[in-house]
Amino acid sequence: MSDEQGSERLDGDALEDRNERSVAASSSLPDVPPPAAWQRQGSEQLADCRVFQVRRDTSVNPRDGRTHDFYVIEAPDWINVIPVTIAGEVVLIEQYRHGTCEVSLEIPGGMVDAGESPEDAAPRELLEETGYAASKIIRLGKTRPNPAIQNNWIHTFLAPDVEFRNEPEFDGTEHTVVRLVPLKDVPRLIAGGSISHSLVVVAFHWLTLSGIRRDEWRL
Repeated sequence: MSDEQGSERLDGDALEDRNERSVAASSSLPDVPPPAAWQRQGSEQLADCRVFQVRRDTSVNPRDGRTHDFYVIEAPDWINVIPVTIAGEVVLIEQYRHGTCEVSLEIPGGMVDAGESPEDAAPRELLEETGYAASKIIRLGKTRPNPAIQNNWIHTFLAPDVEFRNEPEFDGTEHTVVRLVPLKDVPRLIAGGSISHSLVVVAFHWLTLSGIRRDEWRL
């Protein structure tokens, strides 16, 4: 993150701990031991796909000792950020997604670069994709995108009172269109299917769980 952005990082650990304690306190799961862990005997990289790698693990079933192959996507951690203007509008982006062959309405996000922290990646990606700069970054939480086949985390942040800095500059294949939407309209967009990206829906759920009011953003 450049000095020009001057983002103030707010420690979200206390917020994340509070959310975890709340979930634990309300849990009604029976007190039974978890499933036994599988033991990995070997691993082989099968493909390098630029933004992720694919490996095959051979692991032993703890129940019967049999071995099975599993395929894992190795990826760097990701971030996504909910940017809100001083007027209370969320800075959303539209971009074409090749997996679904359709345009998707999302919040800004991307990969955490090598040697970079999630707290640095969030304002960088925000500026690159939208041209909006964050002066404050609030950590909301982190989530496993798909633990069945992926090994990474996605870190979610709130960026209050973002300001437009410059038109985004795109390189390679990336191109986005910015859409400003009132924050109060987001639940309707999710319920109606206009926002269908699961990690975007989770990000707004994190914001709800945080209990942060707009009048607290400037504290």
